Amino acid sequence: MTRSDPSVEEPDERNIEVEDHPKSWVAGLPGVYHSMQPALKHMGPVRTAKTVMKMNQKDGFDCPSCAWPDPHKRKAFEFCENGAKAVTWEATPVVIDSDFWAEHPVSELRQRSEYWLGMQGRLTEPVHKPAGEDHYRPISWDGAIRILADKLKSLDSPDQAAFYTSGRTSNEAAFLWQLFVRGYGTNNLPDCSNMCHESSGVGMGETIGVGKATVTFEDFANADLIIVMGQNPGTNHPRMLTELEACKENGGSIVAVNPMPEAGLRRYKNPQKVKGIIGHGTDLADQFLHIRLGGDIALLQAVTKRVFDAEDRNPGTVLDHAFLAEHCEGLEELRAHLANVDEAEVLRATGLRAWEIDELAERYIASEKTIITWAMGITQQKQGVATIKEMINLLLLRGNIGKPGAGASPIRGHSNVQGDRTMGIWEQMPPAFMDALGREFAFDPPREHGADSIATIRGMRDGKIKVLAALGGNLVAAISDTHVAEAAVEQTELTVQISTKLNRSHTVVGDEALILPTMGRTEIDVQESGPQFVSVEDTVCAVHPSAGSVEPVSHKLLSEPAIVSRIADAVLGDKIAADWRGFEKNYDRIRDHISRVVPGCENYNTRIRQEGGFILAHGPRDSRTFPTPSGKAILTVNHLEPLEAPPGTLILQTLRSHDQFNTTIYGHNDRYRGVRKGRDVVFVNPADMAELRLVDGGFVDVRGVHDDGVERVLPAYRVVAYPTARGCVAAYYPEANALVPLDAVVDGSNTPVSKAVIVKLEPVEAPA
Repeated sequence: MTRSDPSVEEPDERNIEVEDHPKSWVAGLPGVYHSMQPALKHMGPVRTAKTVMKMNQKDGFDCPSCAWPDPHKRKAFEFCENGAKAVTWEATPVVIDSDFWAEHPVSELRQRSEYWLGMQGRLTEPVHKPAGEDHYRPISWDGAIRILADKLKSLDSPDQAAFYTSGRTSNEAAFLWQLFVRGYGTNNLPDCSNMCHESSGVGMGETIGVGKATVTFEDFANADLIIVMGQNPGTNHPRMLTELEACKENGGSIVAVNPMPEAGLRRYKNPQKVKGIIGHGTDLADQFLHIRLGGDIALLQAVTKRVFDAEDRNPGTVLDHAFLAEHCEGLEELRAHLANVDEAEVLRATGLRAWEIDELAERYIASEKTIITWAMGITQQKQGVATIKEMINLLLLRGNIGKPGAGASPIRGHSNVQGDRTMGIWEQMPPAFMDALGREFAFDPPREHGADSIATIRGMRDGKIKVLAALGGNLVAAISDTHVAEAAVEQTELTVQISTKLNRSHTVVGDEALILPTMGRTEIDVQESGPQFVSVEDTVCAVHPSAGSVEPVSHKLLSEPAIVSRIADAVLGDKIAADWRGFEKNYDRIRDHISRVVPGCENYNTRIRQEGGFILAHGPRDSRTFPTPSGKAILTVNHLEPLEAPPGTLILQTLRSHDQFNTTIYGHNDRYRGVRKGRDVVFVNPADMAELRLVDGGFVDVRGVHDDGVERVLPAYRVVAYPTARGCVAAYYPEANALVPLDAVVDGSNTPVSKAVIVKLEPVEAPA
């Protein structure tokens, strides 16, 4: 295919349009239109039918967007608006040709927006930026891999390199990647989970022994109560709304806990039902708790105390004493700690009223089957790990783990981020995994823990990490403290990006840089042994196959397993007992090794070919067995540390627009929040605006308030009056990452605290 210059219209941020009222419902016919219109425009009807209509089908490919699970019985339209946008973005027939690199120096590309970069089309050939030059140049695959291999072999220590992984990577590619990295001699395996659900893994791992959801897909429809905390499913994982609707139709209730009243938690018009097209749709949240940022841990402690109080009033009727006695420890310590909860402090921390907390407690006590589900609104708080432990406390008190229709459910925001971790993408894999890996491939894997994403940035900044290789993703844009991160990457000797399309990380580079183009999940993968498929794991531990449905946009592309295999062969040779060339020819060979190394993946090749794949074993969910040191679930004592904002300041959270997924920007409209033609906005409560003498539609510098002496500013942002919680404001990610200091991390997980940024809004003149 040849490249035709895409028409990319960048917005004029001075002319942002804001509607008077944000939307009160989601999906319906507008959802259908906004799903199909970009696909038909950019791909045409034939390619759209071959991609969008095959997404999440049993004989198709897994959505490259979020990790929401698939129902056993698939619908004809098993996709959402953002999934359709993700496929359109990846499967576009527009490609970047060789002339592009001569026309656009790296310094110019760096001035372009994420949107512009992504809209240039698919990458189709390896390119190399030599040291001291400002242009990428096309290069052969052998030449590109030789440059990387020579550099890695020249380092004084394997720990001078770091190997990042995106959550889009398949299980097969992820397994090969971690094998290659450990065969090379390091555990420097930062990944996108470090920045999103690391807190979930830590909090759940330390309490129930498994850092994954304890629910099945069917549990959502069968729950009596679903408490949705710190997430916006209408934008970030829209297919979840169908299961929330099913819960309501089955008589369940839903409570939303969020600093912003998102439309996706209010009313859902299911486009696959008549009432979703011409009717009112389904009202979702029966109770909305307009919580202050950082107040979730206080809310949970207050509800848990009310559960204890109800048990004291009616002994033997509220707590699940049999479950607690057989499966849990720490009950009396928790009871004693919460006896001292300060109600006034809770109300200050949450911004709620006592009767609102009473109502939630009453709903929980009345429910026999409760799910608590959360996302990054929780995991990126300073006390994110402790907050998740408090969720587990509350669930355990009434036996809501290991029971149908109940459990803990972190919602993974990237399509295979959970599978990557299962396959070994973690800088601190347990000894049992390393032992199995070493036995399988006849080598001694490194045992010292490696660098996560934050530590990798620090290592590059300090000159300790000299090579950064990324299997997908956009680390520079995704990580906190943007200016520090970019300066750190520029200190490296070589950066390598394995990618489908351009992004910010291709423009902020080391002295030398490589881009290695890869096939997308939508594309047919044929190797020497025939057509191949890969596999992924969703947010409820279901593992299923994924096979592309359209021809690759270029014959020069390699698959991710092929690229990793060739790199590993060039770097390691026969250092470990791995048939790298055989892995590229036939992915069954990769899965055979996975079956002998990864717990729960026995007979992988047989089970992945069963209809719908298979579900990984999960002790707490399946049998109420807890792989903790004591063999019991642990009720924990966590100390509340209220988030305080000095006078004249506010607490900022970063969030996604509806027209994006992670750092990928599909457009400049945030339809449900009523913002069009721009992204440089800050959402402010009208009462806070009045108190701070700000004007709706006026402009402010959003200035970070930190004690490290570093100035962090988002200049000339448009003020948008919005019903955020009092004292709280919001701005779009990834732009607002610039306000989050690198050292501002969640206690226990090292995740950036992107939901707890103290800022000051300083009025400025409108930009010229």
